[in-house]
Amino acid sequence: MRYIGSKGKIVDQIEDLIKSLKLDKENYTFFDAFSGTATVGNYFKDKYKIIANDTLYSSYVMTQAKLNTPDMSFKGLKVKPFDYFNDVKNQTKGFIYTNYSLGGSDRMYFSEENAARIDFIRKTIEKWYIEEKIDLKEYYYLIACLLESISKVANVAGVYGAYLKKWDPRAVKAMKFIPVEMNKINSKFENEVYNEKIEELINDVSGDILYLDPPYTKNQYSVQYHMLETIALYDNPELKGKTGARDTSKLTSNFSKVGEVHVAFEKIIARAKFKHIIMSYSSDGIMSKEYIESVLKRHGKPETLVFKKIEYRRYLNSKAKDTEHYEYLFYIEKKDEEKVNYSSPLNYIGGKADMIEFLKKHTPKNIERFIDIFGGGFNVGINFDCEQLIYNDCNFKVRELLETFKNEETVLIYKYIEKMIKKYKLEHGKKEPYLKIRELYNKTPMENRDPKLLYLLVLYGFQQQIRFNSSYDYNNPVGQAGFNDKLAEKLISYCRNLKEKNVSFYSKDFTELDEFINDKTFVYLDPPYLITLGSYNDGKRGFNGWNEKEEKRLLDYLAKLNKRRVKFMLSNVLYHKEKSNQLLIDWAKENGFKIVEYDGKARKSRNEVIIINYEEETNE
Repeated sequence: MRYIGSKGKIVDQIEDLIKSLKLDKENYTFFDAFSGTATVGNYFKDKYKIIANDTLYSSYVMTQAKLNTPDMSFKGLKVKPFDYFNDVKNQTKGFIYTNYSLGGSDRMYFSEENAARIDFIRKTIEKWYIEEKIDLKEYYYLIACLLESISKVANVAGVYGAYLKKWDPRAVKAMKFIPVEMNKINSKFENEVYNEKIEELINDVSGDILYLDPPYTKNQYSVQYHMLETIALYDNPELKGKTGARDTSKLTSNFSKVGEVHVAFEKIIARAKFKHIIMSYSSDGIMSKEYIESVLKRHGKPETLVFKKIEYRRYLNSKAKDTEHYEYLFYIEKKDEEKVNYSSPLNYIGGKADMIEFLKKHTPKNIERFIDIFGGGFNVGINFDCEQLIYNDCNFKVRELLETFKNEETVLIYKYIEKMIKKYKLEHGKKEPYLKIRELYNKTPMENRDPKLLYLLVLYGFQQQIRFNSSYDYNNPVGQAGFNDKLAEKLISYCRNLKEKNVSFYSKDFTELDEFINDKTFVYLDPPYLITLGSYNDGKRGFNGWNEKEEKRLLDYLAKLNKRRVKFMLSNVLYHKEKSNQLLIDWAKENGFKIVEYDGKARKSRNEVIIINYEEETNE
């Protein structure tokens, strides 16, 4: 059967990849999430238990036929359906004849004879099922056979979105009722077939291998195959336009929409309860190779990533001139969800993205409330699972931006960024367009400033810093960076995680958070470092600076929390270059707090430490 995106030509390479990874185990479950005409599921059905899914009902019917094949005896019938439909030339001038042939319309999808035979066959199948002469498996199988038969005589060019204006020679031939083309070896497993959106189904299925072959163009499959949907459903829908298309708006796929596809793909990979992920995608697809790999590496083990590039002529047309078209194959072994870390899309000076595993290792278990008092870009708190997260930072502009990440639809944020980049022709290092959007932000009244515009400025600003003057105008010069696919992945994954958690945002002095603190609260603090003071907190950027007075005030506050049996962790440095923070060293010693040096390489030169006031739990 003709179907755009069919993997018939590369399924053997998918098998080779599976064998090379030693995943060809018969007890494995294989999930074909975008089954189409079930080419892949049908190929592997004698090896694995197959779970298959597609949003199109016609694809669902075809998949049912190929994966759950009846015994072909049709015991309830007094006739053999193939002999009957090919010998009995009965015709019915029904819905297909009236709307898709010249017998009742101007549309040239089928010859009058073939259209009338389609109506007769489809009505007969429905009658047999209602009269219980065939069971559900046989019902799906016969409809699938009809769809297969139609593909041989349809007056279309590959898809069914529109008809040809002249008759294709094959379209005027009499249609034969033929069996579905499939692997004749029946499955030894009870396969599962679904007709749902993958974004919803992914939460309810699990197994060993997840295979993804999503749409990759902006063309909606539901529009291209409306004809097959109508014949499969045979529900006499209201038709529109010259092509006589049914309403397929409910079948619209996010994978054929810029922005939506990026969000949907990340969500599926994040929620997938499968150890192994294999994906095929076109080099012409909406998502880039870089974006796909970034998502896979976030949720998978980077060292297991496999990438293959297969030359593949578009639409399998031997006359195609495009030899630069490739089919991509990806593989990765998925991480356990608790081992996935999220990085803030803000390049915040002093951020702890590279220290998350270290901090987790030394954090108490079973935290009910986590307070990130000097939240900054919110790299730390976001990576902890608990009943409530509290973010706090004196920079209310950053707080507003993080609130936007949580509360506004991620797709809208992504599309805003793409729109503004295009509108202002933003490029890394290009000064004029950058200054235009900076001026736009600063001239907007404070209460009306869009946090998303601030984020855009950060993306294209010098070292992607967050910097204001004393009037809270953004004053960072243009930089050499900008928005790219890796940053897009970081933004999308971060926003999804933020939305899924119970987070409250504040811009308070650390002493004003007592109402949230009790013996079931864990307090994390990453204040400005006294001996490595950054320009963002020097007191000249619209926000209070950090000095020895502030340092002492914080340490006194932590001593009070300790007396209340509140557990805390303080990130800081004790020594840097020729300086030492003697105030901090003496305080920790006097109170008997434990100092733990960071065991990673990246920050060794700064003597990065954490100071904790609790006994660490042993792993028994």
